[in-house]
Amino acid sequence: MKKHIRVAAALLFENGRIFATKRGDSPYAYVAHKYEFPGGKIEEGETGEQAVRRELLEELDLAVSVGGLYASHTFEYPDFIVTLYLYECEMQTEFRLKEHESYAWIRPCEIKEEEWAPADAEILASIRRVFGE
Repeated sequence: MKKHIRVAAALLFENGRIFATKRGDSPYAYVAHKYEFPGGKIEEGETGEQAVRRELLEELDLAVSVGGLYASHTFEYPDFIVTLYLYECEMQTEFRLKEHESYAWIRPCEIKEEEWAPADAEILASIRRVFGE
């Protein structure tokens, strides 16, 4: 049976663009050097809202206010299953990359799914439909 990971991530919008962080090297080639919504694993006893706040502070030195759940989606990779909970968030401070190789502000109409982690594809399609130009 594959490991099931629950992940909380932030949907951050500014000037009609979404904030994406790019992973560096990974033992899993299908997510290495791919964009993703910033966030991370939900720990035991932690809510999704708590996890997204903690992860953004740990990975980006970024404080956010967390709003509602925008979407959730479960995706099966070859080595594990991930359920992504994407929360609408607002930046409260500036950020600093600590664990990612880069970041980008991307207009929904310019999203290229092949540049993103595969688990994000369905949510990206929704964002393009709702916010695309």
